[in-house]
Amino acid sequence: MADKSDTKDELTPRSSKAIPSSRLSRIGRLGSLAGKIAGNVVTQGAGQLLKGEKPVLSSLLLTPKNIANIADQLASMRGAAMKLGQLISMDAGDFLPEELAVILGRLREDADPMPKSQLIETLNNAWGEKWQDGLLYFSFAPIAAASIGQVHKVITMEGEMLAVKVQYPGVKQSIDSDIDNVATLIKLTGLVPKSLDIGPLLQDAKTQLHQEADYEREAKMLNRYRALVEASDFSRHCSTAFIIPKTYAPLTTSTVLAMDFIEGQPLDVLLDEPQKIRDAVMTALMTLFFNEVFNFKLLQSDPNLANYRFKPDSKEIVLLDFGATRVVPDHIAAQYQILLNSASNNDEKMMQQAAFAIGLIDETHSQTQIDAVINIGMEACEAIRHEGPYDFGQSDLITRLHEKGMTLTMGHNFWHTPPVDALFIHRKLGGLFLLAKRLSANVDMREAASTWLTA
Repeated sequence: MADKSDTKDELTPRSSKAIPSSRLSRIGRLGSLAGKIAGNVVTQGAGQLLKGEKPVLSSLLLTPKNIANIADQLASMRGAAMKLGQLISMDAGDFLPEELAVILGRLREDADPMPKSQLIETLNNAWGEKWQDGLLYFSFAPIAAASIGQVHKVITMEGEMLAVKVQYPGVKQSIDSDIDNVATLIKLTGLVPKSLDIGPLLQDAKTQLHQEADYEREAKMLNRYRALVEASDFSRHCSTAFIIPKTYAPLTTSTVLAMDFIEGQPLDVLLDEPQKIRDAVMTALMTLFFNEVFNFKLLQSDPNLANYRFKPDSKEIVLLDFGATRVVPDHIAAQYQILLNSASNNDEKMMQQAAFAIGLIDETHSQTQIDAVINIGMEACEAIRHEGPYDFGQSDLITRLHEKGMTLTMGHNFWHTPPVDALFIHRKLGGLFLLAKRLSANVDMREAASTWLTA
């Protein structure tokens, strides 16, 4: 029989908070948040007027108190409300207003777990009310809690140790309204320009989140991805191997995902590893990325560091969370291979043609805007032209790209949303660049992409 006690596991959980599961209660949370912000604005503004100062709305909205309120409320709601903030982020403040980076930093942390009573009710609905009788052990203390679900350690009657991800109640039903309401809140606070049309991004965020909330789909994607990695010989050329958990079908439903429990440490432990190990890990991850786009045509598009674990003893990388896995269309993969080769050969004309085909630019853009985009593209791919290992730790590439991106947007009035497939490819690669920078890794990018580079 499963252990019914509140067992403390490897990670001591935060204090639990019940998740609002109905649409009305979730709207009420955001309405309450808007009221708090408005109240703080009035109070702060009145205080400034009494001092003879002229209040500025943006500074009143983005006070530390309001920022804390926004972050805490979105984190307590979990689901799409929390995930939307994560989707906007590239996992670093370099590309974001400082205030938004603070909010997103809070949202990237572990969420507050749901109370035991709510967890039991959720599992009763998924597995039936006598589910505890069929397990040898179930830890009610989660080992991880994130935006859409929390993870528990389980031992079956056969002695198999599993990691079981349990979806928060109401998440699936509230995705659309959550995103619409949070988008309104973000616009209200002025965290994104009013002139920027984020409609297409929000629609795709809804589509992706509906997919991520379908754990049966995630199980299929995990199995498909795992089979592709095992069938490919690319990992034989890497000194660092990958471990991908197997799914456990008897306990997997649309709201519960069961898989192998694999011990691993957060990637930050790599900071204590020798340079050679950090280089090998990053080389393996970059090589995997190129295989995802050009070989597998299947991209795990979420670069969140929590999706990776490292085993210090065996020096292996554990890959987790395949809810955000996306199929890469053949034409997108083909055009990105052309773009890769254009960067390798420093061929701006070829890059421009590929950028048009992908949808990064179109006929409405001026030649000045197009030239600026191609210039950024070439600079972003400088590691591909570099002979030998590229030193990400010493490179200021991320800062340069940020500055040129801001100039393109503001100076050249380039408000253009590329196709979502391109956005997620860029997001994944951007996350890997940031990780390489964090690890001060040296990676021979030409070697990692050599299979797809023409002479």
